[in-house]
Amino acid sequence: MYLLIPAAGLGRRMGSECLRQGFAQRNKLLLQLRSQPLITWTLLAAQAAHSIDWLGIIAQPSDWSDLKEILATLSLTKPVQLIVGGSTRQESVYNGLQALPAAAEQVLIHDGARCLITPDLFDRCAESIRHCPGLIAAVPVKDTIKVVDDLGLIQSTPDRRQLWAAQTPQAFNVQLLKQCHEQGRRQHWEVTDDAALFEKCGLSVRIVEGEETNLKITTPVDLAIAEFILQQRLGEGSGVRG
Repeated sequence: MYLLIPAAGLGRRMGSECLRQGFAQRNKLLLQLRSQPLITWTLLAAQAAHSIDWLGIIAQPSDWSDLKEILATLSLTKPVQLIVGGSTRQESVYNGLQALPAAAEQVLIHDGARCLITPDLFDRCAESIRHCPGLIAAVPVKDTIKVVDDLGLIQSTPDRRQLWAAQTPQAFNVQLLKQCHEQGRRQHWEVTDDAALFEKCGLSVRIVEGEETNLKITTPVDLAIAEFILQQRLGEGSGVRG
């Protein structure tokens, strides 16, 4: 199975943490979590997943030297290719799809900022995509959700039994996803994930239950929560070790 890791963003909401770690502005995936860059934890999970054979990291060339140092330290046994990132996540994934080996029939796409993913979730998504055209990891919504207008007035309350919070990995048939991206470029669609492109093209996307701990590291608070989760995993002697 082939894995693309979008890792080209700056993470502007991490501003205070960047300053604390001595950087005015940098890719948040290079920030430290338990003395390892965030991207390291994602790569270790991919290395431990039985299903993954090839990794593509989509990043800005300005980050490549740092990424190469990280990869040299990890000595992964699976091939890793660095791919030029775009100005948006959508552009980055498009670039990643073009860089896939010709033999790729299905692909997993996982945000590098979701660095607490387990190898098991990678493997479950990799197995499921062999039986459907597209899927996303997601978890049921626990909170009551309100639809609010521009004035801050509640318009409706959806039934939360039908609501799921999207995560990654997302996985797709490569040829179908390439077609969706090409149509999106022609139509000037702007989407926040690849499942939305699939949906706009009338293709079905299945849910694979994700993990509550598979949070996206976006703010310093998220980083603190991730620190606690990893502390629990490593303290119990389970999970991915650095």
